[in-house]
Amino acid sequence: MSVETFAPANARITMTEEAAQQARDHLASSDAVGLKLDITTSGCSGYMYIMDYVTQPAEHDRAFQVSGGVTVYVSEEALPLLNGTEIDWVTEGVNSFFKFRNPNAEAECGCGESFSVGV
Repeated sequence: MSVETFAPANARITMTEEAAQQARDHLASSDAVGLKLDITTSGCSGYMYIMDYVTQPAEHDRAFQVSGGVTVYVSEEALPLLNGTEIDWVTEGVNSFFKFRNPNAEAECGCGESFSVGV
């Protein structure tokens, strides 16, 4: 058995170029300074991703400069569960959306909108 310790200083969030282009396009038509990636306890697997615009970062938000100059904010509370997440932009059929590749997720629901982690 091994124990891993979360080190906030080494945390990272990344974004593919496709996702960064979509983010830039969306941000250009708003007064937002970046995007907020967060989680809430919901969904069929335990946690659900939330992505929203940020006009004023919260006091405990950590800023990540990702691909193409996009800033993604993550709350310090959610950071241990989101550390290492890559944000992508995918098209499936006629739908396009942000997809989250989270190395901390041990299981995802069928639709991919919620995830669970080991305790």
